[in-house]
Amino acid sequence: MLLALDVGNTNIVLGVIDGEKTVCTGRLSTNVNETEIEYSMKIKTFLEVNGVTKADGAIISSVVPALVRTLLKSIKIVCGIDALVVGPGIKTGLNIKLDNPAETGADIVVTDVAVINKYPLPAIIFDFGTATTASVIDKNGAHLGGAIMCGIKTAINSLSQGTAQLPQIDISAPSRIIGRNTVDAMKCGSVIGTAAMLEGLVSRFENELGEKATVVITGGLGKAIASATRLDVIVDENLLIDGLRIIYEKNKGKDK
Repeated sequence: MLLALDVGNTNIVLGVIDGEKTVCTGRLSTNVNETEIEYSMKIKTFLEVNGVTKADGAIISSVVPALVRTLLKSIKIVCGIDALVVGPGIKTGLNIKLDNPAETGADIVVTDVAVINKYPLPAIIFDFGTATTASVIDKNGAHLGGAIMCGIKTAINSLSQGTAQLPQIDISAPSRIIGRNTVDAMKCGSVIGTAAMLEGLVSRFENELGEKATVVITGGLGKAIASATRLDVIVDENLLIDGLRIIYEKNKGKDK
């Protein structure tokens, strides 16, 4: 069994993989103030609740560097193994064509690797989390770059906190495109507006690529946007977990 952790700014996604099958997934809150013992208890509970008695390997990707050491210690406590960390020295097979490849986030590397191994290329990946990211992969499997935008929930939180009369809302598409009340107008702006932005970016990315691309959506808020877009898209909630599995297999033995 492989234990995979993807550490985001808001949540840590956990997955247990047996071969190529994802056995279970879950989420923990990201909290840099928690200790290795606190995370050990949470990881142990997650495994026990899902009936997992042993993990033979583990891998971590993180956009929160301050938590990596804590989670490495937690996994060692719970599973007795040393986890791999996606970063320098790890084989990914990804050709990164950026001005500075070292700037590429671990989450983007992992999702790119998953898409290259699962879907036709070229491809455009949208990850809807605390931030919204777009990643463009060419037909040869090279990462060309992309876009980084404010996350949907992040934007709504800022809007609600920065105005006197706008409330917090749930992230779902309104029944009408033209909002007839404050909540529906906010839903239109956040969900329909983001879907329209996705459509516009895909069109411009494809113009620059010179060909049509597979569009893959992932992230905690991905389903809401996928339901609102007019494009033919693939929703893959386990994209990060699959990418971590593939990278672990490429580096098997380094955790010994």
